[in-house]
Amino acid sequence: MPPAKRIQKEAILETAYELAKTEGLEMLNARRIAKELNCSTQPIYHNFDTMEELKGEVYRRIYQTYTSYVQKGAREEKAYLGMGLAYIRFAKDYPNFFQALFMKESGQLPLDFLQGDVTGKDVLKQGQLFSGLNEEQGRAFHLKVWIFTHGLATLAATNTVRLTNREIRELLASTTRELLAGFLEVAEKQKP
Repeated sequence: MPPAKRIQKEAILETAYELAKTEGLEMLNARRIAKELNCSTQPIYHNFDTMEELKGEVYRRIYQTYTSYVQKGAREEKAYLGMGLAYIRFAKDYPNFFQALFMKESGQLPLDFLQGDVTGKDVLKQGQLFSGLNEEQGRAFHLKVWIFTHGLATLAATNTVRLTNREIRELLASTTRELLAGFLEVAEKQKP
């Protein structure tokens, strides 16, 4: 009898990641992964104690993909705009990943959701630099920008409407400027 084919942990993880990319993280199960690898479910449970452990590893890899997009956006000349565009580009390129990270119930308050990781804190910092607002005002301003950006990203992820990269850039840039102008006008009127 020929020796059993040994399926490595990395091959299982890579297969699960690719399936999550095309079918969604919630669709991952041991049988589907085993079918793709042309093996039984035994190697999966030999390398991972549970499917939740495997899904957690896939989720971390998805998050790494997302952070690489945002980090690239942060290196653009206009970092705040670049990071917003990277968020939308990620949604467009990886709709199932975007849905896994940003289109599920979190139970968090909006600002907690935005500040929940290093990437969010970096975006808030760039928003403050862009706007010239103090930390508290910067968070309030960014919340409004993020809601608009998330709307564009959701439209891109779901293919609800088709927008070119240029149209997305122009929409995000002009809306961010208009939101800042309105934010500053309201803040000025509230001064004693």
